[in-house]
Amino acid sequence: MDNTIYIAGPMRGKADLGRAAFEHAEKYLIGRFGWIVFNPAVLPVGLPQESYMPICLAMLREADAIGLLPGWEHSAGANLEKQYAEQTGKRIIILEEEYGYTGEKSE
Repeated sequence: MDNTIYIAGPMRGKADLGRAAFEHAEKYLIGRFGWIVFNPAVLPVGLPQESYMPICLAMLREADAIGLLPGWEHSAGANLEKQYAEQTGKRIIILEEEYGYTGEKSE
């Protein structure tokens, strides 16, 4: 199929868990490239912290690729997700490098 992508990036410590950045990236990936997007920022707030990663890895398992947002290197979760993607043969897309994506609203 090769048209599904999971978005990974920093959330912890960000205002509203960085949801705006994930939403912007989702719209960008759909609008510019026609990806079907798995967006972990749509998960409900309030679950125990340890509940999120298994859900995220299940989403990533079903994706063909992982799209890494700017700043992903500073996120423990995104690094774990990238490692999982590498180990399972997913396409790794560093959005800033491959698509010139900076997260700016003008894109």
